[in-house]
Amino acid sequence: MRNSSSHLASYHKGELAAQDRAGFREHADHLRPIISDRLPRGARDFLADLRFLVVGATAPDGQVWASMVYGQPGFLQALGPREVLIGARLLDVDPLAAVLAAPALVGTLAIDLKNRRRLRINGRTVPATGGLRLSVDQAYGNCPKYIQSREPQEAAPAPAKPQVSEGSDLLPEQRRMIDTADTFFIASASTAGDADASHRGGNPGFVTSLSPQRVQWPDYEGNTMLMTLGNLTVNPAAGLLFIDWEIGRTLHLTGTAVIDWSADTAAEFPGAERTVEFQLAKVVQIDHPDGALVSSAPQYSRFNPPVAPAAPGAL
Repeated sequence: MRNSSSHLASYHKGELAAQDRAGFREHADHLRPIISDRLPRGARDFLADLRFLVVGATAPDGQVWASMVYGQPGFLQALGPREVLIGARLLDVDPLAAVLAAPALVGTLAIDLKNRRRLRINGRTVPATGGLRLSVDQAYGNCPKYIQSREPQEAAPAPAKPQVSEGSDLLPEQRRMIDTADTFFIASASTAGDADASHRGGNPGFVTSLSPQRVQWPDYEGNTMLMTLGNLTVNPAAGLLFIDWEIGRTLHLTGTAVIDWSADTAAEFPGAERTVEFQLAKVVQIDHPDGALVSSAPQYSRFNPPVAPAAPGAL
């Protein structure tokens, strides 16, 4: 959907094409009024309780990245119905740090894992003292489906600097992290550069590293607006973010994603309406120094479909 100062903003051509392909256009039109250029009632208290915010944006080279900014509860403050103060910055080694050091179009996802609540806030950020100011272009809630409930744990003492590594192929341990994930986040953008950040969840094994450069996952039933898939229809650039909740490691992937609309392929994945295959261009691994992302073991969503058995020889 196009960022706009009006809550009557229309779906862009990629979203309309994806909705038509899926047969969702009529239902998506009924949902369009839930998208507003103002934060919903209750957003102030909701944001104040959170410890992280997922952020997606496009780098100058056209690569899309998904990342997160985090802090203690209270670091996110709704200054009014159309502005959020983010009282923290990305680590200097983060792939989006340079992008957000200047005004940027961003998609953000505020998510309360413990209580399975989420709010998408898309707009524009500008640097501010100690963080960022986010002007709201679009805000709307999503359902709790596929969110695994987790409780944040107290941070443990850690080294002063994050450890970071980069590559063009997934290492075996990185592939295992992906193959055992129950949650990841995806960033995408329209041809106009309007960004979006979204959640994907399922039972461990729902997302698979097919090779050191290819990742695949099923696309389950959702809200029918197909904003992520709509972006990918016209702009395949995408960023994925995986988190190791036991040690606070983040894995940032950028590349391109292609939607497979084949019913035969989807039938291989219980509960899938379609599948998506991602081609890696670059991976950045960050071992966060403060333990702020460490969380409890998950309580899996009752909506998670079962996972198909892994192929012979898979990691």
